[in-house]
Amino acid sequence: MTWQDDRVGSALRGENPTVLRRLHAGFAVIGDVQFPPGYCVLLTDDPAVGRLTDLPRPRRLRFLADVELLAEAVEVVCARRDERFRRVDIEILGNTDPFLHAHVRARYEWEPPERVGHPVHLYPPEVWTDPRHALGPRHDDLRDALAAEVDRLLTL
Repeated sequence: MTWQDDRVGSALRGENPTVLRRLHAGFAVIGDVQFPPGYCVLLTDDPAVGRLTDLPRPRRLRFLADVELLAEAVEVVCARRDERFRRVDIEILGNTDPFLHAHVRARYEWEPPERVGHPVHLYPPEVWTDPRHALGPRHDDLRDALAAEVDRLLTL
């Protein structure tokens, strides 16, 4: 079993290499695939939680506040790194992984016109499996910038 097979458990054990920071109600992680660059996810810190509504309201609000903080960090970092940054999309889907998580995706003006107005998950499968987009050492500076911005926002 790898950390990918148990993303929340491996984060709780300190074994998930994508974790940027532990937040109040979850883990901010950088996405396995960096297309578009800056893709992050907020993972619940309770693997038994499958939906946002499984959380008691105060915890639910903390999770959503963590999503907002991560989204702001992605926006600040990606806008600083690429002048064609457009916006951040936030999605809570839950169709593949059974645990609560929120996708935070940077969007850019350089995306093809037929794609920019639609959800990122509608890009063709070959984009997601292209090795050029796989998270790796070439993303260390992005990872560091995201973690630093999360840290900065946590102190405000």
